[in-house]
Amino acid sequence: MSLNNAETLSQRGLDQLAEGSAAEAIQTFRAAIAADSNYFEAHHGLIRALRDAGRLEQSIAAALALTALTPSDPLAHTALSISLHQAGHISEAEAAAARARILEWKAQLQSPVGGDVPL
Repeated sequence: MSLNNAETLSQRGLDQLAEGSAAEAIQTFRAAIAADSNYFEAHHGLIRALRDAGRLEQSIAAALALTALTPSDPLAHTALSISLHQAGHISEAEAAAARARILEWKAQLQSPVGGDVPL
């Protein structure tokens, strides 16, 4: 299926989360991932919906899957850290948060000084 479909489904999932319908959002984000497994925003939405539904171990599994898909993405590791923390896995949460910080620092070191502003 198409990125557009995954994007549309993800937007619907976000709307469902905003309405407090985490269970419906889970199904919608899963459909978005099925439409395009590389649409990472859908993975982030699924992780959040699972957490909101109290399905913390499933949220951790989804976050681990996202970190495998995007190992250099600090946001994936942050999502994992949040899920781990909410499930009471504090030392693992701290390790995931540290990994996210390291990845962010690496990204900052690789970006040009001053960002997009010409010197």
